Amino acid sequence: MSDSVYVIGVGMIKFGKYLERSIKNLTGEALELVLKDCDLNQKDIEAAWFSNSGWGMLSFQHCIRGQVALSANGLQGIPMTNVENACAGGSTALHGGWTAIRAGLYDCVLAIGSEKVYDEDRSKVMMGFFGGTDVEETTKRMAAWADEEKKRKEREAGDKGTKTGEEKKAGHTVFMDIYAIGACKHMKKYGTTQRQIAAIAAKNHNNSALNPLAQYTFPLTVEQVLEDREVSYPLTRAMCAPIGDGAAAAVLCSERFLKRHPSRRAVAVRASVLRSGLRSEENDIAVRTAKAAYEAAGLGPADVDVVEIHDATAYAELALTEQMGFCGEGEGGPFAENGATALNGKIPVNTSGGLISRGHPIGASGLAQIYEIVTQLRGEAEKRQVANPRMGMTQNGGGTIIEGEAAMAIHILEKM
Repeated sequence: MSDSVYVIGVGMIKFGKYLERSIKNLTGEALELVLKDCDLNQKDIEAAWFSNSGWGMLSFQHCIRGQVALSANGLQGIPMTNVENACAGGSTALHGGWTAIRAGLYDCVLAIGSEKVYDEDRSKVMMGFFGGTDVEETTKRMAAWADEEKKRKEREAGDKGTKTGEEKKAGHTVFMDIYAIGACKHMKKYGTTQRQIAAIAAKNHNNSALNPLAQYTFPLTVEQVLEDREVSYPLTRAMCAPIGDGAAAAVLCSERFLKRHPSRRAVAVRASVLRSGLRSEENDIAVRTAKAAYEAAGLGPADVDVVEIHDATAYAELALTEQMGFCGEGEGGPFAENGATALNGKIPVNTSGGLISRGHPIGASGLAQIYEIVTQLRGEAEKRQVANPRMGMTQNGGGTIIEGEAAMAIHILEKM
């Protein structure tokens, strides 16, 4: 068994809405970029893990997705594993490749994620997100949440002496309502404010303005975030990840391979941990997964210099900074509002712009996080570069079971 695994190459296309491009096309661009980054060619790749969640729902490519997408771009004949783990698919693909190298099966493997989420038929897109939940249970819980929201608005209207009516809201996925439920509970329990959540969203939009590969590259103020259209209280549109397409990839290798192909830009994988959630309202998957990752790396939260967190909403980043140990329970709001998670803060979070602004093409998001952390550790992030990072971390969650993620992968990477 080989103990050491390295990320020797990363590649990512600019995230956006590519109605006229295919999964094959997006995959081919990311494949070309990652091989160019590590100065390798396709014959060096011994196995591949391909992440995608929605190709079947949107275009009926339910099976053999990796074989179809990669063979169309010349990579074929090698072992290929198709990965579907909702939003955690990309990091799960990386974990699969890491596991195989640790087991001594291969010396050089590819993890790649490609996704097209945007479609002109918006109803089809929105319904597709239900597949990342326990559909039967979610339908019941959302009906109860809708009833609670109706009563809340009636109370507010009564206090103001106005009539209630149907308000126009931004279209959104079921996950935005799930995050809104969590945010409201956190606000009630700890006194977290909507403005603190908005501060996180503004930070990430401002970070993505420095990232040429981000879907959104415009800055926002806290006030602009708060003034944007309500999606599901307390979340506004600017606090939520957009719909979009993209692809990202990483090449992993063993120490033996690295000695044959030396590179000063390789990054060591100190920990790769994958866990599943609990069917419970006390779903502590982030706490458990982070603890396992820290133990595997022999580190703690204070040792991490930069982190990419799965901020499908700004509230998710707030909660996860607590659960991963970067601040105390209930302190995520003031922690972010006071600048601790800014580029020059105590622990820079989502320097890429995060899912909120870099974008969130489901199967590619986890590998986009790896791209950002590797870029930061190499010192190649240009205007968004963190000062002298040595340890980087990614947290990528997927789907939901009750009120927590159904799947989660955490990686800790170290500068060589």
